[in-house]
Amino acid sequence: MDAVSSLSRKFTPFDVLPAESPLEMPTQNLRQRPETFGRDRHPPTTPPFLWLRRLFVIGGAILLTAWGAFEMNRVLNSMGVSTLGIIVLALFVILGAWISLSFTSSLAGFVSVLRHGGLGLGISRETPLPALMTRTAVLMPTYNEDPDRVLVGLRAIHDSLVATGRIDAFDFFLLSDTTDPDVWIREERAYLAFVEAVHGQGRVFYRRRPKNIDRKSGNLEEWVKRFGGAYQQMLTLDADSVMDGGLIVRTVSAMERHEKVALIQTLPVIIGGKTLFARMQQFAGRVYGPLIAHGIAWWHGSEGNYWGHNAVIRTRAFAEQAGLPHLPGRKPFGGGILSHDFVEAALMRRGGWAIHMIPGLFGSYEESPPSLTDVAIRDRRWCQGNLQHGKIVLSRGLHWVSRMHMMVGIGAYITSPLWLLFLLFGILISLQSHFDRPEYFGDTKTLYPHWPQVDPVQAKYVFIGTMAVLLAPKALALITTLFDRAMLRSCGGVLRLTASIALETLIGGLIAPIAMLIHTSGVISILRGRDSGWNAQNRDDGRVSLKEIAHGYWIYTAFGVVMAAAAWSVSFSLFLWMTPVLLGLALAIPLAAMTASRDVGLWLKSWGLLLIPEETALPPILQLAAENDLRRTQAEAMPNRPPEEAFAALRVDPELVAEHRRALPAPRKPGTAIDANLVVGLLKLREAPSVADALNVLTRQEKAAVLCSAEGLDLVLALPY
Repeated sequence: MDAVSSLSRKFTPFDVLPAESPLEMPTQNLRQRPETFGRDRHPPTTPPFLWLRRLFVIGGAILLTAWGAFEMNRVLNSMGVSTLGIIVLALFVILGAWISLSFTSSLAGFVSVLRHGGLGLGISRETPLPALMTRTAVLMPTYNEDPDRVLVGLRAIHDSLVATGRIDAFDFFLLSDTTDPDVWIREERAYLAFVEAVHGQGRVFYRRRPKNIDRKSGNLEEWVKRFGGAYQQMLTLDADSVMDGGLIVRTVSAMERHEKVALIQTLPVIIGGKTLFARMQQFAGRVYGPLIAHGIAWWHGSEGNYWGHNAVIRTRAFAEQAGLPHLPGRKPFGGGILSHDFVEAALMRRGGWAIHMIPGLFGSYEESPPSLTDVAIRDRRWCQGNLQHGKIVLSRGLHWVSRMHMMVGIGAYITSPLWLLFLLFGILISLQSHFDRPEYFGDTKTLYPHWPQVDPVQAKYVFIGTMAVLLAPKALALITTLFDRAMLRSCGGVLRLTASIALETLIGGLIAPIAMLIHTSGVISILRGRDSGWNAQNRDDGRVSLKEIAHGYWIYTAFGVVMAAAAWSVSFSLFLWMTPVLLGLALAIPLAAMTASRDVGLWLKSWGLLLIPEETALPPILQLAAENDLRRTQAEAMPNRPPEEAFAALRVDPELVAEHRRALPAPRKPGTAIDANLVVGLLKLREAPSVADALNVLTRQEKAAVLCSAEGLDLVLALPY
């Protein structure tokens, strides 16, 4: 130990954390309006005639839904009212309202994009970068993620801010909730390398919580309560976030100029996809996403939403209003709020603060899960979080638009089982029409019998109209791209762009029934009381064997075969009518395998399909990220790469030991709770004859606990290997 200590003194120490500046963050009472309720019910940044915009979008959706319901009623009940007809009509109205709102919002976005809108708050794309007068904390929460990969993006953001000349206005925090001790020590090592690489340009800090209470929302809350008082704004990121320094400076400047604004959300664009699925996601997000984002920003106004990352937040507003309570009851509906971002935005708006979105500035990026399977795992947690909002949506004092955000979030998952019911009841109606004996005359004398039938001609028109409304946003996005020559060239030109939209629509349509069943099973499992947990997201496009895919997707194929048999038994025309759904389910296994393929994705890229501008010409911020990623991969390929295992890594790196020791939490005080993992872990270390023997008997929790203790660290370093 003396040798290690003497070596550690050769290194120049630095502050792992700044001086604390506590900020009170009270837990909010959802059953009671806050004391600030009524303050700035109409914030000064509210766009003029916002009510008229909302009337157009929401009123237009209501009229479109009513028209669709009228036509559908003619299809189902033209020869008299039936129970099944009423059920299917009710489902059609709910689902029709969903797609109608998307359509009218996209129309608003279409006009906004063509007018080069999507900014507001005095933000400009062309003017010189403004000077900044306040301090902003750049927060990168991480949970069992590859630290070297995480810091690729954070380093790119840092270097981009250096290039703006405004780096002195920003401090960087790597906020770890990591529970894996090996990843934790790798985080510390990556942090030390980051500090060394930036050479004192900007302050960089690292903090790990021994107990990750309330997950990401608790991570941010703990930071606010310890350090928030020193920063007027915080920029919240995700582990895969990358943001251009100029975009950050303009957004922070807008926050400085508008004291009543609590949050400014940027539009994250998906990048970096290599599998077919990831490239479809990023193409859709880049081509259709701006149109959709412009639309919702246009009518949301100062009652915008928060997507959990790539947003600038006023720290005081967040501390004042966004302290989240635990929901009553057991999991999955009770306990900590999983989808906390919607709720935090709603609570800040309830407190009188404005929430805005600026989709007109590009430079905000994230990554997509590489496969349908990875999306399903992530969506299971999101599904639970959004369904929890059912307990929050009626909270006292929320703005009606904030309630609408939550209802839309719930609907994103509830509509899947509703679509499934719509299909199943449609088959039942056809069965009824096929097998029921017609009641020829009934109680009323007439020359013609009452046939229980569906009007096929009218049904065709309703189907065409529904598909037109459903696909209209893609057509509008194509038109806006045709007016943007630079965007059009970077997407491969007119022919390739059109072919890419057709390809994405076709494959997306085939995947849709699989996603419908995945979401439906998620909703059912949550209703049965199963908690999703919280695991690190897969961000790598590793190959998945066909055997694994078959094991996970055979059930969807089987369901498709059963539905096909039911449709065929009724009539050949019904079978043809349902072919798009049946085909997607029947091909579930090959579709999952093909979309998860890196080779297929890159082959399509070589043909200029599913291209996005960021692939054609890398923006400066993504060039920085690519250079950092190249250095990372080169370092990983070096033969003398540092050990991955925590004990081994500490034993060969004195500087890492010194900084790990400095960052240890305060020792336990008498009378406080006893950590059983620490007690057992220390005992196992004392009894182990070597490090290898200790690793064989320590659990992951015990290993993490002893690394949180100075005594445990001493024992690890003293043991023979």
